[in-house]
Amino acid sequence: MVTLALGADVLKLQQAGLIQAGWEKELPRGSIITHSAVALIPRSGNPKGIKAWSDLNKAGVTVVTANPKTSGGARWNFLGLWGSISQNGGTAQQAERYVASVYNNFDNLPKDAREASDVFLKRGQGDVLLNYENEAILASKSGNFKQPFIVPELNIRIEGPVAVVDKNVDNHDTRQAAEALAAYLLTPQAQRIFAEEGFRPTDPAVWAKVQSRFAPVRRWFSVADFGGWAKVNQEFFADGGLWDNLIAKSR
Repeated sequence: MVTLALGADVLKLQQAGLIQAGWEKELPRGSIITHSAVALIPRSGNPKGIKAWSDLNKAGVTVVTANPKTSGGARWNFLGLWGSISQNGGTAQQAERYVASVYNNFDNLPKDAREASDVFLKRGQGDVLLNYENEAILASKSGNFKQPFIVPELNIRIEGPVAVVDKNVDNHDTRQAAEALAAYLLTPQAQRIFAEEGFRPTDPAVWAKVQSRFAPVRRWFSVADFGGWAKVNQEFFADGGLWDNLIAKSR
């Protein structure tokens, strides 16, 4: 059984013949066990006055996030940046210009979200870190983030999928146990645990009880608004895609 950063990772396993097509229909709510959002985490005191997506491409603001070619979390960040324009009445050309201007404010692109947090927290680089809301919540609880973080009111609905690895469970005769665990992750009991760990539960009844713990999001958009992961990966992140072109132009 796998719980991964994004549905595109499950798609890779499906394409490799490890997971059967239609996995997202095997459990309620599209087999999505958690939601989250992109959070903007500024330096203590927020000296650069970061309040919204529109502050990230200002002159003198250095942004830290991972490389979307190597990090699932960074792909969510990229879609959050792009959608802050395209899902707010902007054109694809305007979204591309905005995203390019934000990535021009990067010193480097760590390989994953954990390394990006280390760059920001331990090395003291950057004015603002883009990360999962749930990671920001946990870091705030542990004292690593003392500055309040910002969850933009227009945000990407980050979806955490679960899937049973069909080839493995059939080889080891463990399908019943794996499917039971996957189903458990969608129960109210498990959903309450996720909420305690900073994730937004997908169970509507549990969410109704815990939503006051989370920053309000006025309007969500999702990967479906971009055509789904297969299209997103091909258009944005495939070799020679939009991301590669943006990086080539910035060098």
